[in-house]
Amino acid sequence: MPGADDAQYECPICKDTELIFRKRPVMQNGKEVLQDFATFCECKDQKAWKRRFKQSMIPDEFQKANFENYATNARYQLDMKKMALDYVNLFRIGTDNEGRKKKIIPSYNFGLIASVGEQRLKELPAADRAGIKNQHNNFGIGKTHLQIAISKLLLKEGFRVLVVSDAVFINELMQAKRAGDEGEQLNRVLGPALDADVLIWDDIGKSSWTEARETMYYQIINERYRKQMPIIFNSNEDRGTLADKIGYAAASRLIGQCSDEKYKFLMDAEGQDWRLRKHG
Repeated sequence: MPGADDAQYECPICKDTELIFRKRPVMQNGKEVLQDFATFCECKDQKAWKRRFKQSMIPDEFQKANFENYATNARYQLDMKKMALDYVNLFRIGTDNEGRKKKIIPSYNFGLIASVGEQRLKELPAADRAGIKNQHNNFGIGKTHLQIAISKLLLKEGFRVLVVSDAVFINELMQAKRAGDEGEQLNRVLGPALDADVLIWDDIGKSSWTEARETMYYQIINERYRKQMPIIFNSNEDRGTLADKIGYAAASRLIGQCSDEKYKFLMDAEGQDWRLRKHG
């Protein structure tokens, strides 16, 4: 049983060794003796995901992001925060009929996207671009902050969370695909994205379109769609330009999984760029 001295450990059962040592009877020279053996502690898997989270692609400015320090200076920020908290409340840790821990994970995705996408802005005449961007700004409004806050809360509750940043993640996948090692590196990069309880995809659609990248988007999104495993995503593209960037089939699954008859977890968010205001 854990004691008072074990309070210094994250896991008082294994004292953060991730191993539990026990004894079992074995026969030696015709006699029964007790032999030491070790098994992995139940905290091992969760700690592995925490290590992966620390190594994830979270921008430096969001390392301390949480719900408590998320600014709600405007109506759209209040709406975004409420939607995020409503989504988090769908996750629960319960027990099955045998008393074992059971994760309750919603099948819905959660998305914050632009009302006028970056690609669409670039296609506008230069004289019109600044005015439309100011009117429908999607940059610096707190999308990534909220989703990192969600990921930290879910990880603390025991869910396996992986955070990826689109441009870096897709580039890493493309390099792994070209490695010529019979898919070993690709599986190493791709596997966690397919297996995580929750995949946090920051700035999806940032990468330039290629047919190979569209195929990769579809592979990941379709596999998680098939397994009904959620993706939390944000994008500076709108519904149309996001489809142009990641492919229409992938976008249909990604966006379509954000709602059903009861819930809606997709918001075309726009507002003031608080990063510019902070440094202005």
